[in-house]
Amino acid sequence: MNLAGKHILVGISGGIAAYKIPELIRLLKKAGADVQVTTTKNALEFVTSLTLQTVSGHKVYSDVFAAINEHSTEHISLPDWADLMIIAPATANVLGKMAHGIADDALTTTFAAMRKPVVIAPAMNDKMYLSPATQQAINTLSEWDNITMLDCADGPLACGTTGKGRMQEIDVLAAAVEYALTPKTLEGKHVLITAGPTQEAIDPVRYISNASTGKMGYALVRACLNRGAEVTLVSGPTHLSLKAWQAFCPLNVVDVVSSADMCNATIKAFTQADIAILCAAVADFTPCHTANKKIKKQELSIGNSQLSIELKTTTDIAATLGASKQAHQRLIGFALETHDEHANAERKLQTKNLDMIVLNSLQDKGAGFGVDTNKVTLLYANGTKKDLPLLLKQEVADTIIDSI
Repeated sequence: MNLAGKHILVGISGGIAAYKIPELIRLLKKAGADVQVTTTKNALEFVTSLTLQTVSGHKVYSDVFAAINEHSTEHISLPDWADLMIIAPATANVLGKMAHGIADDALTTTFAAMRKPVVIAPAMNDKMYLSPATQQAINTLSEWDNITMLDCADGPLACGTTGKGRMQEIDVLAAAVEYALTPKTLEGKHVLITAGPTQEAIDPVRYISNASTGKMGYALVRACLNRGAEVTLVSGPTHLSLKAWQAFCPLNVVDVVSSADMCNATIKAFTQADIAILCAAVADFTPCHTANKKIKKQELSIGNSQLSIELKTTTDIAATLGASKQAHQRLIGFALETHDEHANAERKLQTKNLDMIVLNSLQDKGAGFGVDTNKVTLLYANGTKKDLPLLLKQEVADTIIDSI
């Protein structure tokens, strides 16, 4: 998450989840944002003004008429200053007031003047959450163009019961801030992305694979979701997660293992896609036969210390999609090369009917598998190309999406 130069206004109302907000402020500041805080007076029963001032580096605006306010109209100056406001937790009381234009404290008067993006994270008892008045307030606010409304999460509640009413976790709140600040240039588009490795089974416990971690593909998913796209991710086995975005974005994750699984899932999803980005490291070869039980050393012939595995080529997913691509669809491929990089990438670009190919080279330090950075060249079907410097993979992903 890169929030360098952004001004974030954090609004806190009087719910027990307020104790988590200093951690959110810390994350936002770590990402480069300048953060100020406004609260209801009840919020300060759960988290102190001193704590919030310490972590934010600014005085806390909690009293409309306090003599310590820097401006006589703080509820106007703060919205002018902010790029985004996040209200977390938003209690049933505050939701009701905000939905009906009631502005009678520091938080609600500030919200009433806010015309920029606002993220709202409700939190309350499950019975209060299900109240018709609360649901009506949530629905009303959700219809406003500048508001990203998060749903409550299920789980243990402060009252000792379990139900729907918990505030979303801090990583979800941070993801929602990033989402709300990103222009929705892909709104109405359906993007298909493949990511991660495939595993080609030799027997029930062994497989052929590669060193892909899925980081580049998952960064591309994040970039597309932030821009408002509906995304289908076909993912090979990875340790990565996009649960924070799944809490509020239209993301469909299809988990696969083998190249055949990925091929079938990708072909199926491509019919609905406007853009397909094939970032997965799909195996080029797979065993001709898979043993149905573990192959034992003792089963080899006497004196034979070698095992031969017969391989066959896998289906070329990019070429298959390229052959069926419609005029409105865009198809982007990836090429990871160890030699003759540009020649191999250009050949793939043309023979597979791609609109763009992203060339990785294992010759470049800091690029390739298992690292957070990448150095790539974008090659287009019209013959142009763009060399990118070594960047974080999320920055590479953002540049790729901006280039499509």
